[in-house]
Amino acid sequence: MTNRENMKGMRILVVGFGRSGIAAAQALLRLGAEVSVQDSKKEDDLDGNLLNFFRTQGAQFYLNTMPPDMGCFDMLVLSPGVSPELPFVREAKEKGAEIIGELEIAYRIGKGNYVAITGTNGKTTTTTLVGEIFVKAKRRTHVVGNIGVAVISASAAAEEQDWLVTECSSFQLETTRYFKPVVSAILNLTPDHLNRHHTMEAYGAAKAKIFANQSADGWLVINYDDKACYALAKGCRAGVVPFSVEEELEFGAFVKDDRLVIRGRDGALTEICRREDIRIIGKHNLQNVLAAAAICYFAGINPETIRKGICEFRGVEHRIEFCGEHGGVRYYNDSKGTNTDASITALKAIERNIILIAGGDAKGQEFDGFVREFPGRVKKLVLLGRDAHLIQEAADRAGFSDYVYCRDMAECVEKAAELAEPGDTVLLSPACASWDMYDSYEQRGEHFKECVARLGV
Repeated sequence: MTNRENMKGMRILVVGFGRSGIAAAQALLRLGAEVSVQDSKKEDDLDGNLLNFFRTQGAQFYLNTMPPDMGCFDMLVLSPGVSPELPFVREAKEKGAEIIGELEIAYRIGKGNYVAITGTNGKTTTTTLVGEIFVKAKRRTHVVGNIGVAVISASAAAEEQDWLVTECSSFQLETTRYFKPVVSAILNLTPDHLNRHHTMEAYGAAKAKIFANQSADGWLVINYDDKACYALAKGCRAGVVPFSVEEELEFGAFVKDDRLVIRGRDGALTEICRREDIRIIGKHNLQNVLAAAAICYFAGINPETIRKGICEFRGVEHRIEFCGEHGGVRYYNDSKGTNTDASITALKAIERNIILIAGGDAKGQEFDGFVREFPGRVKKLVLLGRDAHLIQEAADRAGFSDYVYCRDMAECVEKAAELAEPGDTVLLSPACASWDMYDSYEQRGEHFKECVARLGV
């Protein structure tokens, strides 16, 4: 296995010059690797000062073009958005290059202990809460990964006793090879990113790589109520810790008499907190908190510290985030609802009288199941984005016709405010990715909040 000691002189192509690609290129240059960078963007689309900095460090760039010889590289480090199935990546592999991602290279060249959290939904909330509990436990903690901080930017400077609480996407996991967390977690498994993975089996297999290298001294925390998710644990060599909000378990984390508890191998119950201590709304957040409690408990944190972290946690930005009330109408930002299951979760959390703003990049999803959740919850539907017509077509099939199209977010918020009555909730939960109109779901959510703030002016 390549590590920080033998990176010197390796010929490495970093594919993608976004957040993780920049961090990977910088770390590899410091270790003496011969670094090239490929990105589909043109030079004028990138920060000139950043390019000049990397060029002075010895990096070579292939912008809006491909290297002429893919056989000259020992390794390709792919950014999460880059598919390993792209022809030039496959060519490099056939010519002997190792194909890995930023998560894997961060693990190889860095130090520290990993807590790795994946799942279709709830990753950011759970990762953030786990990170806050670790900090309260006075562990030197880095919250990294898909949550917004490149893993390699922390791992390269980490010490042996540090903890890297890592949100892992399927894109990051599919290019791992030796990555081995102390505690891993799979929160749920529902259709998403099928335009990349093509089948649920392939998507699940990518998620399952989170525990592939764990051994008997590690732990896997996994959703017992989601049977497709729980089935992924078959063959796991780590200790499997199920969590459930539906059933009492012989071992694992569950809810008993409105209290979150963990039952050990010896049958003894440890109370973590009361259900009423949880400040974030929705059944899905009960699952997230229960998973976080189990992760922290099996990482060796005492129950009182876990309870305190849960009691003080107020949620994460862009996930059913309350962002104001105007004229008796409440506004929630759920821009992180980038797939139908996440948005269904938001609908169930708010429950009724919803003016829903939805649409964007559908990522190959179908929306019939999403629309079936509208009755009794969604009063009116405000549509925007490239694939909004797919949601409209599903609504038509279901007999839901109370929808309107808007050009942009500002018009959506204005129209939703016009349609809403006191006691209603305007919810941005797009059920789609943001890439057709925004650089990220964060940018989309910020724009929504700006538009909502202008209502009060």
